[in-house]
Amino acid sequence: MARPSHSTNPKQLRDRAASRSIAREEFARRRRQLMKAMGRDSIAIVPAAPVHLRNNDVEHAYRQDSNFHYLTGFREPESVAVLVPGRPQGEYLLFVRDRDPARETWDGRRAGPVGARRDFGADDAFPIGDIDDILPGLLENRAKVFYTVGVNRDFDQRVVGWVNGLRALAKHGRHAPYEMVALEHVLHEMRLFKSRAEIDLMREAARIAARAHVRAMRSCRPGMHEYEIQAEIEHEFRRARAEPSYLPIVGGGANGCILHYRENEAVLRAGELLLIDAGCEYECYASDITRTFPINGKFTKAQRALYDLVLEANRAAIAAVQPGNHWNLPHETAVQVLTAGLVRLGLLKGKVPALVKSLAYRRFYMHKTGHWLGMDVHDVGDYKIGDAWRVLEPGMVLTIEPGLYIPPGTRGVPAEFRNIGIRIEDDVLVTRDGHEVLTDGVPKEAREIEALMAAG
Repeated sequence: MARPSHSTNPKQLRDRAASRSIAREEFARRRRQLMKAMGRDSIAIVPAAPVHLRNNDVEHAYRQDSNFHYLTGFREPESVAVLVPGRPQGEYLLFVRDRDPARETWDGRRAGPVGARRDFGADDAFPIGDIDDILPGLLENRAKVFYTVGVNRDFDQRVVGWVNGLRALAKHGRHAPYEMVALEHVLHEMRLFKSRAEIDLMREAARIAARAHVRAMRSCRPGMHEYEIQAEIEHEFRRARAEPSYLPIVGGGANGCILHYRENEAVLRAGELLLIDAGCEYECYASDITRTFPINGKFTKAQRALYDLVLEANRAAIAAVQPGNHWNLPHETAVQVLTAGLVRLGLLKGKVPALVKSLAYRRFYMHKTGHWLGMDVHDVGDYKIGDAWRVLEPGMVLTIEPGLYIPPGTRGVPAEFRNIGIRIEDDVLVTRDGHEVLTDGVPKEAREIEALMAAG
C-alpha cells in the first residue's frame, strides 16, 4: 500500500487545491433539478447560515449552510437564495449584502449584487435590505413554498410574516401560497448521490485526513499530551487549506472508551492505546477517519487480539458495501464478526445467534457501524424507505466504523483486556461494481502501524 509522504510542499498543496472545485454549471444543474421536482407553481426560499457569536463581539468562524452552498456556491452570510420556476425575468435570485467599502475594510470583501450575478450565476440579485419589499411579490400567486422550518427561527418568522401579509390582502385580489413544503425532503435526496466533482473533493478531504493520521502516528510518544497530538493533526489540515470537520477526538487509554471524548488534555502513557477520530472539511466536503494505535509503538498481546478482531469486522463490513445490498447489512456483518470474536476470546459466552439476538455485544459495542458522509459529517439522506432499509446505490458515501470498548473496572473481563478502546473507521464510496475505500492512505494493519511508528 502506498503511504502518503510528508515531503509534499506547501506550493504543491496549494496547486492541488486550486484544481479542485465545483464548476458553476454544476450548481446551475442542481438548481434546475430542484425546480423540476418542485413544479412551476412553487417557490423555494433558502437562507444562508447566520453568524454566531463566540463571546461578546467575537464571532465563530463562519461556515455556510450546507443546503445554501449546495445550490449556490456563495460563501457570504446575510444572504438568501430564491428559486422561482418559470419566472420570465429569471428563475434564480440572490439577496446579498451590498458593497460597502467601510465595512469591507473591517470585515472583508463582498460580492455585492453585481458580483452575485457575474460570478455566481444569479439571474437577478438585490441588496439584502430590499428583501422585505421584493419577496412578497415573488410569493404572490405561487401555490407552494419550499422551505426548511426550524433551522433558523428568526428567519422562520419572516417567512411566515410575508405569507400572512399576502393573506391579509386576499380581499384585494392578492393570492398567497397555501402550502408549505419541506425543502429538505427533495434536496436531501439529491445531496445523497455525489457527483464526480463532489467525489473528487471527498477524495482530497480523505487524503488530507490520512496524512494527518500518519503524522499523528509518527509523532506520538509516551509523555506527550493528547492536545499535542491534536495540534499535529490540525497542522496537517491547515497546511492543505482544510479545517476540522468536527472537534477531533484524541483519547488515550480509558479516554478512548468515551465515544465523544472532547477534553484532549491527558498525558499519554506507555502500554496504553490512543484512539484518534479526526476528519477534515475541504471545500465544504468532509472526511471522517478513526485509527487506534499503541502509544509506545507496540501492541500488547491482549490489545492485538482485540485490535485484530475490530479490523476483521471493519474489513467484513466494507466488503458488504455493494450496490444492491441494504444499508444495514454492513452493521449486521460487523456485529456477527465481533460477537463471534468475543466468544472466541471468552468475553461473551453462548451461541453467536442467540447473543446477537439478545444484543449481548452491546456491552462492548454500543453504536452503529456507519452513517452517510458528504457536506456534513453525519450527512443527510434517509436510511429507510418506508419500513425497509434503503438499498445502496452508486454515488452514496458512508462510513464503516466498528469498535470495542472495555473501560477500567469492567466486571467479568480479564484484567489484560480492560482499559482498551478501539475503533477503526473508513470512508467508503459505493461504485457501480462494488466500493472504493477513500481513506486507504492511512495504515490499519497492526504490523504496518508498528512499522510506521518504529520508523518515526
